[in-house]
Amino acid sequence: MPITNEEWLPSNEELTVPELELTSSVLRAGAHYFGKYCDNQCKEFMLCKKETDDPRRCLNEGKEVTRCGFEIFGKIKAHCFEEFQQYWHCIDHSEQDMNFRLCRKSQAVFDQCAKEKLGIERPYVGYFSKVRVHHSDRPKYELPPHQLPEALPPPPDFTKTPETKIIN
Repeated sequence: MPITNEEWLPSNEELTVPELELTSSVLRAGAHYFGKYCDNQCKEFMLCKKETDDPRRCLNEGKEVTRCGFEIFGKIKAHCFEEFQQYWHCIDHSEQDMNFRLCRKSQAVFDQCAKEKLGIERPYVGYFSKVRVHHSDRPKYELPPHQLPEALPPPPDFTKTPETKIIN
């Protein structure tokens, strides 16, 4: 897609956000809690992406998802670090695909801590695959009207050409 002078690009300040510097096993261990805790922020971001079809317009929603991720992992670190650490170490050292099935005991310990100290229950199996309607407070994004280019001139009429002589 070519870029014209009418297009705007976000500045470096708009694009610079602190990142969650977590390994894949930590993210995998906390994904269920992150998904449930940050459900509204993630849905707002996905709704914005779908409506605008332009990632530049959804920078604030994306920053809000990152902020929420920092919040939930900060709470986990402050209140259930030991239990969470045992759980993600188990996932990290289980199999190549980091399967949960070998870590159910440490998962139960972490789930109990999260329920008692954070007030968050692990979502049941199938929670994220169910249809959950999201109600947004922000107004629906209206795309600007599409400007069609001027009509092309009609093609030349080749049926009315002067007769040509064929020389042998």
